[in-house]
Amino acid sequence: MRGPSAGTWQTAAVLRRPTLLLIALLASVLALGGCSAAASLLGDGASASRPAQAPVQVAGTVAERPTLEYDVPFAVTQPGARTVWSGSGEPVAEGEPVLLHLYAEDGRDRTVIQDTWGEGPAWMTMSEEALGHNLHATLSGQRVGARLLVVDEDAGVPVVLVVDVLPTRAWGTEVEPVEGLPTVTRAADGAPSVTVPADQPPPTDLEVVPLVRGTGPQVRIGHVLTVRFTAVRWSDGGVFDTTWSADHAPQTVTIGVGQLVEGWDQGLLEQTVGSQVLLVVPPHLGYGGTSSDLADETLVYVVDILDAHRPVVDPAEPSEQGPAESSDNAQG
Repeated sequence: MRGPSAGTWQTAAVLRRPTLLLIALLASVLALGGCSAAASLLGDGASASRPAQAPVQVAGTVAERPTLEYDVPFAVTQPGARTVWSGSGEPVAEGEPVLLHLYAEDGRDRTVIQDTWGEGPAWMTMSEEALGHNLHATLSGQRVGARLLVVDEDAGVPVVLVVDVLPTRAWGTEVEPVEGLPTVTRAADGAPSVTVPADQPPPTDLEVVPLVRGTGPQVRIGHVLTVRFTAVRWSDGGVFDTTWSADHAPQTVTIGVGQLVEGWDQGLLEQTVGSQVLLVVPPHLGYGGTSSDLADETLVYVVDILDAHRPVVDPAEPSEQGPAESSDNAQG
């Protein structure tokens, strides 16, 4: 993901907790200096006292889990990190949230140690308290969109880790609002506020209006999406769900497989990553016909699409619960 946005990597205690090995690894390795720590990491040279580091190749695009190529068993002779590609988004901001993908293998046999591509990226805060001094210092000044390769050894285990820095809000080109539909304003951190037009009946069909048009990959059926959203009732403009509160991380869902309300499955298809989309969902595409308190409501969602990629887990395995399968106050 290369568009501008707020966020950057970090990892002292990950949302879906990595092993203690990874926590210790990231706290120590990234302290070596992040992107500049390993000019010789991939065998580009060696110190006078140590042999060159065996090469590691990282394949895959911004919308794909990385694929690592290296000789097994892998030996770490020069711990460090390098940039696979640079980010072009906003720099990480102190005290702000960060969102990242982590993929790590045990270099002895390619056993996967950590993989957020199946469940959803990790959500943390950019602070010394959350990250520790060394990791916090390393991440200062980094930008959204970067991919970093980290190599180190801990307790005899060679670890090969790739970190992808994701945005925490929509980015792209703003689009003119549509008259007669709810209006959206954004706080400094990107959190949307929704105003429903007074004394106006809701539309009877699904309304899909991009508010910000992102430049990332297009959403396809079966993609795993990571989103932030706010949801309000048309009837009174009241918020019934949001992921923008301090104690809520972005939500990871699968699109087009019946996990979500139909308004989401229809409305988010073919939108692009980075977009902010207004969805006005009539009851028959929302919770109509259910016992939900929202069954008769027209629902208004503002959705920031932060990530979209093909699933990397067996489709038969249970995935994270989507909005349509939550409680009656469920998200979209």
